[in-house]
Amino acid sequence: MLPFASCLPGSLLLWALLLLLLGAASPQDSEEPDSYTECTDGYEWDPDSQHCRDVNECLTIPEACKGEMKCINHYGGYLCLPRSAAVINDLHGEGPPPPVPPAQHPNPCLAGYEPDDQESCVDVDECAQDLHDCRPSQECHNLPGSYQCTCPDGYRKIGPECVDIDECRYRYCQHRCVNLPGSFRCQCEPGFQLGPNNRSCVDVNECDMGAPCEQRCFNSYGTFLCRCHQGYELHRDGFSCSDIDECSYSSYLCQYRCVNEPGRFSCHCPQGYQLLATRLCQDIDECESGAHQCSEAQTCVNFHGGYRCVDTNRCVEPYVQVSDNRCLCPASNPLCREQPSSIVHRYMSITSERSVPADVFQIQATSVYPGAYNAFQIRAGNSQGDFYIRVRLSPNPTPQLTCIIQN
Repeated sequence: MLPFASCLPGSLLLWALLLLLLGAASPQDSEEPDSYTECTDGYEWDPDSQHCRDVNECLTIPEACKGEMKCINHYGGYLCLPRSAAVINDLHGEGPPPPVPPAQHPNPCLAGYEPDDQESCVDVDECAQDLHDCRPSQECHNLPGSYQCTCPDGYRKIGPECVDIDECRYRYCQHRCVNLPGSFRCQCEPGFQLGPNNRSCVDVNECDMGAPCEQRCFNSYGTFLCRCHQGYELHRDGFSCSDIDECSYSSYLCQYRCVNEPGRFSCHCPQGYQLLATRLCQDIDECESGAHQCSEAQTCVNFHGGYRCVDTNRCVEPYVQVSDNRCLCPASNPLCREQPSSIVHRYMSITSERSVPADVFQIQATSVYPGAYNAFQIRAGNSQGDFYIRVRLSPNPTPQLTCIIQN
């Protein structure tokens, strides 16, 4: 029995014995301090917690370890170890034992508790009072009478340290994964965006988001396509459209003239013609439509691309007009003996720029007057005699005469 045991009540005697036993296992020296606020070497008095707190010499001593050695704080001191060395402290599970109060102030409460003003034992929040030994990479969680050092979300404990978990190894993302400290982020390929779950990727409709298509835009999976209206073609840049010159592709698009226009082409006809459908040209019959300026004494003669006003009576003595285009030479007139008995005026339209020689018209003699002599003569032509008459013989005994244009 200790000498002072007889002066203590029974409960205090029990606490004194427990305190002596704990003091023997404390990392501090068991030397008696000079005053209530004095601590052994390596410890300092904490007025807030009323406990002796370990001094971190690795922070307070400049260059505590030299060379390639690293400083490891220790209860009441520190160690200089190689940088590859690791110290695992399992004296108190995942945290160090709580600091030991001075011997002069015995704590009547269990470890991890302290008396309050009402002499009741309340839990000591080691995390809030910085009385824990958790690593910087760990989180301190207070427990009744103790505390626990754990790794934050996204980390796992390897030895004494918390190491980031590479979530990208587990293929959480549909397209691309970027690992972050304690987390990760999913990214999508161009043309996609993250879905509501922030992991899968959904197609982006670029056409609704201002795609740079000049005319038409078609969305497709992961991309988009630009197209042009009819009459245009897509430029090399894949976005803009250029007009197609249809007239340069063929000379047979229009009968007369092809005119290119933005996105289309149109066919034009020369004066005196009108467009038939979209490509052909048709002569305008001014004589039939009444769009001429011939007098009553004249006859309107239509030809390709225009018309001509000719005198209605073109009969010259000794001929007498018997119809609009027929002149008759009376047999009773002596001047008619060497002349054709009648002259018929026929007008025909000859298309210009025809290749020559070419057949223009045929005149066939009839057998109305058997044995009659038929003479044909072109009374107009140029000085070079470009017009002449050629007789074609056929199996039919009736001769056929063809007027030939020869250059």
